[in-house]
Amino acid sequence: MPIFPALFIGHGNPINALSVNANSQAWRDQLIDLPRPRAVLVISAHWLTRGIAVTAMAQPQTLHDFAGFPAALNEFQYPAPGDPELATAIAALLAPEKVTLDHEWGLDHGAWSVLTHLFPAADIPVLQLSLAIGKSAVEHYELATKLRLLRDLGVLILGSGNIVHNLRRINWQQPEAAYDWATRFNARIQQCLLEHDHAALFDLADDDAKLAVPTPEHYWPLLYIAAQQTADENLELFNHRTEYGAISMLCCQVGSPLKAIA
Repeated sequence: MPIFPALFIGHGNPINALSVNANSQAWRDQLIDLPRPRAVLVISAHWLTRGIAVTAMAQPQTLHDFAGFPAALNEFQYPAPGDPELATAIAALLAPEKVTLDHEWGLDHGAWSVLTHLFPAADIPVLQLSLAIGKSAVEHYELATKLRLLRDLGVLILGSGNIVHNLRRINWQQPEAAYDWATRFNARIQQCLLEHDHAALFDLADDDAKLAVPTPEHYWPLLYIAAQQTADENLELFNHRTEYGAISMLCCQVGSPLKAIA
């Protein structure tokens, strides 16, 4: 059994980075006893590439990949170091896939809006693995299984996205609401995860799925974390919240309870 857990975080609005609210407190509470990882590998909904890339610079920049938010968010910095040596090892681990060692991207808000609550000192190396837009859900899942070895090396694999993410259907007047289709889809995915029915995670053809996942980039990071679960590992769900009707903040942890890890 891999020794380090893996996490999927429903990151939602990047403004979560600036405050302790119901979401960020849930992330903090879940990880309060987390041992210090060697590094964090983030699979974020916000880095899409043709082909696969991994950040390989010594000091990744903090990217402000959004518009229309308060100045404080645009000025926010998360100065975590990178780990070029680990990036090279990840590229080798994913062979025969060709992996580009990227020196341009950095850390997007899918990474730092969560990490600032998990590791506020920003003193743990952070890398990002991109989402290859040409791959199917099954292919993303199969690629992710190759990352399991990293958990034995003390690397925290962190998927950052949202299971339900439909910005066109957001109801800003109902911050605690959930549309019926969002509730049904969210419940279905929870059941798949708890029953270790990972093949069912690839079926997005029904009407609920089309509304919940109108584009796949926020859903794909969940597959990277589901793929970490071996046959003898538990999976825990937390932060059972849906916001503004159409954004699921549900999170999950694969692996032994953090406080039980020596």
